[in-house]
This record gives sequence, C-alpha cells and structure tokens, in this order.
Amino acid sequence: MQIAHINLGEKPVVLAPMEDVTDHPFRLMCKRKGASVVYTEFISSEGLIREANKSMHKLTFVEEERPFAIQIFGGDEEVMAGATKVAVDANPDFIDINFGCPVYKVVNKNAGAACLRDIGLMERMAGMVVDAAGDYPVTVKTRLGWDDNSIRINEVALMLQSLGIKTLTVHARTRAQGYKGEARWEYLKALKNTPGLHIPIIGNGDVTTPQDAKRMFDETGVDGVMIGRAAIGNPWIFEQTKHFMSTGELLPEPNLQERLHICAEQLKASVEHHGEQYGVIMMKKHYGNYLKGIRNGKHLRIALMEYKEMNPILELLSSFTDEIPDSFAVPVVG
Repeated sequence: MQIAHINLGEKPVVLAPMEDVTDHPFRLMCKRKGASVVYTEFISSEGLIREANKSMHKLTFVEEERPFAIQIFGGDEEVMAGATKVAVDANPDFIDINFGCPVYKVVNKNAGAACLRDIGLMERMAGMVVDAAGDYPVTVKTRLGWDDNSIRINEVALMLQSLGIKTLTVHARTRAQGYKGEARWEYLKALKNTPGLHIPIIGNGDVTTPQDAKRMFDETGVDGVMIGRAAIGNPWIFEQTKHFMSTGELLPEPNLQERLHICAEQLKASVEHHGEQYGVIMMKKHYGNYLKGIRNGKHLRIALMEYKEMNPILELLSSFTDEIPDSFAVPVVG
C-alpha cells in the first residue's frame, strides 16, 4: 500500500490517532513494536494558527516515528488551510484531516464528524487543505455518515479522491453510534468495490486482536487496518498482528519483564517530552493495560498511581515480581 510516494508495504497495520493518548512517547513504543504508521492526537486548527503552546507541542516527533502524520481538525476552511501550513513546517510525512470525531465539543464547532452533515463544507475544507499542503500528501479519517439515514461514504470517497486526497480511513460506525454497537464492516467491503475508486482504504473499528485484523482484511478487502484502543498499554499488538497475518501463528504474550520494561521506557520518554509533573500524569492512563492479567498487577498499579515523580516509579517497576503477597502495601508518599 502507498500513500502517494510513501510505501507502507503490504497490508499495513497503523496506530489510530487518539486524543490524550497518541502523544510522542506512546507513538514511539508502538512504532518500535511494529506500527506501520503513527498519527498525532488530533490538533486544533485554531490552536495551530495562534501557535498555542499546547497545539505546537503536539507537533513534536522524532525521525524514528516515520512514517508520521499530523492530524488536524476544525470547522472553518480558511483556518484549516492556515493550520495546514503550520503543520507542514514541522515536516511530517503527510497531513490527515479529522472528519470523524463524534465528541459533542468538537461537533458543536462544525468540526470532526459534523462535516458529515454538510458535505459541501467537507469538500471545500478538504480542497483548501490539499492546496495549502503543497507537495505533502493529505489523507482523511471519517465515519460512515452522520446517522443511518445519511450514509454516503461511497459518494464522499469519490469526492475526496477527486480533490487529491491520497488515502481514506473509515471508522465503520456512524456519528450517531459513537463507539457503541458493532462496527459495520460490510460498508468497508462495499466501499472497496465502488466503481472508479482507486485510493487506498484503511478500515477502522472493532479490531482488538490479530485475528480481528486478518478477518477485516479478508472480509472487506481494505488496504490497511487501523488499531486504536486495543493498543493502549499493548504496543505489541502490531508485531503480533503482522506475524499472525504472515504465518497464521500467534506470538506468545509478552512476559512480565517485557511489559514492565516497555512501560518504564514509555514513562521515561513521557517525562522527557512533557516534563516530570505532566509526564507522570500522562502515564497513569496506561498502567492498567500494561499490567492487565498480571498476578498482583492491580496492587502495583495502585502503588504507581500514588507517585508524582519518575524515579520511585521506575524503582517499583524494576523490582516488582508477581510473586509478592496479595497484601502488597501502597507506599506512603510524602
């Protein structure tokens, strides 16, 4: 699969952009464990044109993350065009437009999935972003439609292709569904069979295991698969998925020491990237999944959550053994 000149290999497995999750430290762990592409969290176009510190910080990445995409969102086409120019100055591999976020505070600003109610706005906005991006490829992530009465994804795909969009990622739910109910992969299959559509399609929704990813490829014919929440605290899912698709065999789950090592590496990267106070806070949402299924892991997670500094957390991670008694004590801090 290719995004313009960027060769992702056969059947790429990519990390979904997730707000407050896919920061640089987490992307780095996923890339090291086989993610074919990583994306920023979605970044406000308003924040970029104003060069707000929070928005500009989200542009930060390192060469190891490539292929790397910056995802932007907004409800005004002029502002989106301006934000695109700021984003390309960071020199990503491509720009991605978020036309899929279902969250009310985003939709209420005519951004994200709100554009599915106004295909004309989506068309104008995508066209202006493509123009502003110059030689940088532009891709789109969206949903099937606003609700069941407005599913026009085939029409939308052809329109975006005509504007120069290089790849389309589709979360196979409507905005009305949010993240509930089953993703409807049959629409991905129909989309791939749309006459005249030749840009790559990446499927998203309900891929939580290597078997799910293979089934999506087999049943829908998509060119790539995107994994989101299943990667949190589990960056191994990318190498596991690629191995399963190439061999039909499942790799063993990472052992305790592997889990604790990658968790510690992400913590160190988080502190380096965000500073100690916020870097430690950002890691708290990841501990539960890193320790999922580990004997006495709950006790360790409770202990880790008590600390506000990195070094005591690293000491706990390096010394932990699942053979500790169930009475494992939460340390007294300060």
